[in-house]
Amino acid sequence: MINMNSELLKSINNPFRFALFLLAKLPIGFLAGLRLLKATPEEAVVCIKYKYITKNPFHSIYFGCLAMAAELASGTLGLIYSMGLYPEVSMLVVHMEADFVKKGKGKVFFTCTDGNIMGIAANETRATGEPRTVVSTSIGRDINGSEIARFKITWSFKAKLVKPRC
Repeated sequence: MINMNSELLKSINNPFRFALFLLAKLPIGFLAGLRLLKATPEEAVVCIKYKYITKNPFHSIYFGCLAMAAELASGTLGLIYSMGLYPEVSMLVVHMEADFVKKGKGKVFFTCTDGNIMGIAANETRATGEPRTVVSTSIGRDINGSEIARFKITWSFKAKLVKPRC
């Protein structure tokens, strides 16, 4: 069985609480207008809109904003398996690859369906103390379902082992 922080999952699915989380932990995501539309143990969907603060000179969403939304979609899944459980697990992006298929205009929805593999990695590092890496994929699609971008994000998971007091 994969351990998961169900309270955190419930909390981040509340739009107001998620906005507060962004404001505190990822303020540029708050300013860019990132929205978590859905988070389950297996899947997360994040939306970003083309607007003044996310635009580039080519009349589309800046690639950095797309990367931020893609990372948040996959990172949300990792968080529910790593935060608030003993021992906690730290997460870090160690590599990223991206393919840009077409311009992101309007709304772009990034979906990551790698919750299970992220949960397994978090639980393995918690059990063994050895770091684990996972490559997750976040796919961005427009309102019509056309692929805009595909990000492969490599996450490192490592248990935060408590040092004994002297």
